[in-house]
Amino acid sequence: MGRIIAVANQKGGVGKTTSCVNLAASLAATQRKILVIDLDPQGNATMASGVDKYQVEASAYDLLVDETPFNQVVINETTGGYHLIAANGDVTAAEIKLMEVFARETRLRNALASVRDNYDYIFIDCPPSLNLLTINAMTAADSVLVPMQCEYFALEGLTALMDTISKLTAVVNSDLKIEGLLRTMFDPRNRLSNEVSQQLKKHFGDKVYRTVIPRNVRLAEAPSHGRPAMYYDKYSSGAKAYLALAGEMIRRDELALQATPVEA
Repeated sequence: MGRIIAVANQKGGVGKTTSCVNLAASLAATQRKILVIDLDPQGNATMASGVDKYQVEASAYDLLVDETPFNQVVINETTGGYHLIAANGDVTAAEIKLMEVFARETRLRNALASVRDNYDYIFIDCPPSLNLLTINAMTAADSVLVPMQCEYFALEGLTALMDTISKLTAVVNSDLKIEGLLRTMFDPRNRLSNEVSQQLKKHFGDKVYRTVIPRNVRLAEAPSHGRPAMYYDKYSSGAKAYLALAGEMIRRDELALQATPVEA
């Protein structure tokens, strides 16, 4: 069964979309089948995948609101080698429309039920706020991957996100768990970054990925060229870091599978 991972942080500017797109591309490069769902009305993940958000014929809006069949919404060719459900300004209206719909928080989960096994990983790029789109993502997801900067205010944002996940677990998705905490835009020369990093490891243990994403100009430039970093500059430290993260995620999953009891 394919795993559904929501990439979320209520604090903006932490590298959420960058992490979603580059991790997806890195895993796709290992011959795994990947789907990225862009739920952010800004459509940044869409543009970073080489898809013009202004030209898409069907978006996440159509999937969620009009219940358009998945195969009529999915884009099979992107510069990252993964499939994509695109987003644009129309997705802003989706939240308003969903307010009028019965069982509105399960629309995405229902839409993915018949196709999740076609993919090894499904990543959902969430908007940087707690709204119906984010709730849909977390209701559909098995886990939440949290990109965050190692700074003081990021810790406050993390506390708020953990509280949100706890409430959602109690109400709409009892199986939801933390996939991992990813330290982004990391500068080892910064004392505060190192102190916050140590606090994260102390409180969250192995939930904190060993891989650290550095500050890197190429990561920032790549989206403007409509491609993930590994297809923009594969030798950049950012591209190498996300490839390392993909390897770490695969190893974690393999270890978890080995630890799962075999049914008689």
